[in-house]
Amino acid sequence: MIKIQVFAVNAFQENSYLLFDDSNEAILIDPGFYEEFEYEELYAFLELHSLKLIKIVNTHSHIDHVLGVDSIKEKYKIPFLIHPTDEQTLRMNKVVSEMYGMPLYREPQVDGYFKEGEVIEFGASSLQIRFAPGHAPGHVIFFSPEQNFAIVGDVIFRTSIGRTDLPGGNHEDLLKNIREQVFTLPSDCELYPGHGPSTTVGFEIENNPYLN
Repeated sequence: MIKIQVFAVNAFQENSYLLFDDSNEAILIDPGFYEEFEYEELYAFLELHSLKLIKIVNTHSHIDHVLGVDSIKEKYKIPFLIHPTDEQTLRMNKVVSEMYGMPLYREPQVDGYFKEGEVIEFGASSLQIRFAPGHAPGHVIFFSPEQNFAIVGDVIFRTSIGRTDLPGGNHEDLLKNIREQVFTLPSDCELYPGHGPSTTVGFEIENNPYLN
């Protein structure tokens, strides 16, 4: 059974997700850790639960979702994977970090790519990959059909949606992919976004003002 630990980190209060199962293998999704105390909280949790971190995978590569990638990669000697279409987003972050006054940012190297239809595996668990660009050109969603939850990044939030005014964003694509990649999931599917509280597919179908 997959367990989910959420860390709300950095100035953007970005949700970084640690997923692990009874095998004690773990993956990290969208590590936005920036301050030293944020890293220490993650490291302490991994040690307390005797978890083996095996890879970092990202829904997308905006600055607030990748701030911690390089440091964590280096510490645990693990690979970092993204959708290939989002590497252009990652490469813009050196300039973006200077704009936001984040001198501690270190640009990570990508170690591998995944694509729609593949699965991310760890321990006895797996997550399906659903391609949902619009907020970012290579944005994906990680879905667990067995446990009926999805890590949706910045595609959709509780009663809101991701912004599309950043480079590579496209409002019509985002709305289309929410309808096709999110709203086709089960109504009671739990959605874990990149910012703010979790929600469900059914709640957003009924209450999200951007889709009604």
